[in-house]
Amino acid sequence: MGGMAGEAQSAPLRGVRFDSHRAGVIGKLAARQHGVVSRRQLLDAGVSPKTLEVRLRSGRLLRLHSGVYAVGHAQLRREGRWLAAVLAVGPGAALSHRSAAALHRIREGDGAIDVATTRRVAMRGIVVHRTTTLTARDVTTRSGVPATTLPRTLVDLAGTLTPDQLGKLVRETDRARRLGPAVVHEVQDRLDGRRDAGAKRLKQAPAEHEALATTLTVSELEDRFVALLDAADLPRPLTNPRIDGLRVDAAWPDQRVIVELDGWAYHHDRAAFQADRARDARLLRVGWRVVRFTHADVIQRPAYLADTLRELLTR
Repeated sequence: MGGMAGEAQSAPLRGVRFDSHRAGVIGKLAARQHGVVSRRQLLDAGVSPKTLEVRLRSGRLLRLHSGVYAVGHAQLRREGRWLAAVLAVGPGAALSHRSAAALHRIREGDGAIDVATTRRVAMRGIVVHRTTTLTARDVTTRSGVPATTLPRTLVDLAGTLTPDQLGKLVRETDRARRLGPAVVHEVQDRLDGRRDAGAKRLKQAPAEHEALATTLTVSELEDRFVALLDAADLPRPLTNPRIDGLRVDAAWPDQRVIVELDGWAYHHDRAAFQADRARDARLLRVGWRVVRFTHADVIQRPAYLADTLRELLTR
């Protein structure tokens, strides 16, 4: 009797410890995956089908898609919803198109979830894009979510956006400091041989944007600017004088005009943008007019620059 009683008391304790172990496995997996897990992952981790059913009935697992669950609650961040969609579509799938662009922080998300796969799949609540090619070259992992790489994402979106939308996407990619030579080269390589309208637009957009971002040194830009003034028969300014304690690029004291040359490398972040506006306001308060010209103005629009400056100097 005593032995039987001891066994009766110890069995529930073993069950509690085992259930606690299962809960720990599920919790650790969910913590790595934005609060979502798949049935396959849980079974592979040793969680039994019966345990899954018990947890689903009790509300400790909440069904998001077929075979994909939220752990504890369904108040997920967008990374959790994205990962749940990728897990639901199945092995080898990757977040793509608009959703991948949002994950890469080059476009705002719009609620739809796009997933690319080589398999024929239809999933409610997910926009599935079937593709013939989705290799390791095409897929990366960002914030724990498998997604198409930035070049592949740009190529995928090229055929779905208007020219204005595509131009904005390229600008946002550059603003995020993601539009480097390697990305531009890979985009061009992926588009090689394609003649559709989307490919044509995307081939042009990075090249046009890169031309606006031509990187000259400060001295090279100033030399080109002075040469432009000579060619337009405009008076030479004082270069790099100090005015009200600030060093400026060029100044015509008699006309109270200052020109600042915005080199790409030095005016490419929010802090620089804010500092420039504060400088302009300070100079304006002491009686100077400030006009800013960019790399593109000096190199690609010299006539516009010369006409603008001539008007300012003759007022």
